[in-house]
Amino acid sequence: MNFGQVLTAMVTPFDQNGEIDFNATRTLVNYLIANGSDGLVVAGTTGESPTLTDAEKLELFRFVAQVADGRVAVVAGTGSNNTRASVELTRQAEQTGVDAIMLTTPYYNKPSQEGLYQHYKAVAEVTPLPVMLYNIPGRSAAKIAPETVIRLSEIDNIVSVKEASGDLDAMTEIITKTPDNFTLYSGDDGLTLPVLAIGGTGIVSVSAHILGNEMQEMVNSYNYGDVKRAAAIHQEILPVMKAMFAQPSPSPVKAALNLMGIPVGDVRLPMVPLNSEEINALKQNLPAYKFTAAG
Repeated sequence: MNFGQVLTAMVTPFDQNGEIDFNATRTLVNYLIANGSDGLVVAGTTGESPTLTDAEKLELFRFVAQVADGRVAVVAGTGSNNTRASVELTRQAEQTGVDAIMLTTPYYNKPSQEGLYQHYKAVAEVTPLPVMLYNIPGRSAAKIAPETVIRLSEIDNIVSVKEASGDLDAMTEIITKTPDNFTLYSGDDGLTLPVLAIGGTGIVSVSAHILGNEMQEMVNSYNYGDVKRAAAIHQEILPVMKAMFAQPSPSPVKAALNLMGIPVGDVRLPMVPLNSEEINALKQNLPAYKFTAAG
């Protein structure tokens, strides 16, 4: 299933008390839609899902779906390392108006490939919503093998995978051996162009908060056959992408948004905001015109 070319893994705005700031969330959603986002992934890792309660996630899903109002796809992060909990949250998310769900690889408990298959199958079976798998071995300590993704693609509503393994050979195998309507998105901003080159559909991005229009132009340039232009854009925006991960995410992207006049507040512990030295380093890699982009 094609959710668009550039999906933003949306941060969760917090107020001064560390609670979800829904006014700021409305501003952010509208800004992202107006600046290159074809879809929004809500309450993923970038949205600080480990520190959100299920009640907060459901309220956030409902609110973002209402604000988006069908303009872009809204994908709800309902994955965890507890299959029963993911099943229940997915059932409840279905009632909030979201368009799809994303399920991260179960983390910490390191299931086998059969365990991963049964986990995803169990969650997918309780909802008619499209399901995007999320392979992120750097955070989960478990990797979905290509053959497991291929096997899961045979389940009707498992329609896509966000691949953050960095393994282009594995991604090529997935693209080759899954149905034509099964989509693969890069989960690494800097690999967007290489993933397009092997047949991927697009990117689920952190940097799209800052570079949504530029990333759309890069993807469009590639798709229209202007590979040289796409490469030039990639080279131009790569330093900004790297800056978004110079410190643990989402601290850099939240700092960048705040600098741009799009208030999203700070992060919740155990994440910490950037210090003054880190903010100065971030500014060196953020184009000057971005500081007034929101105004």
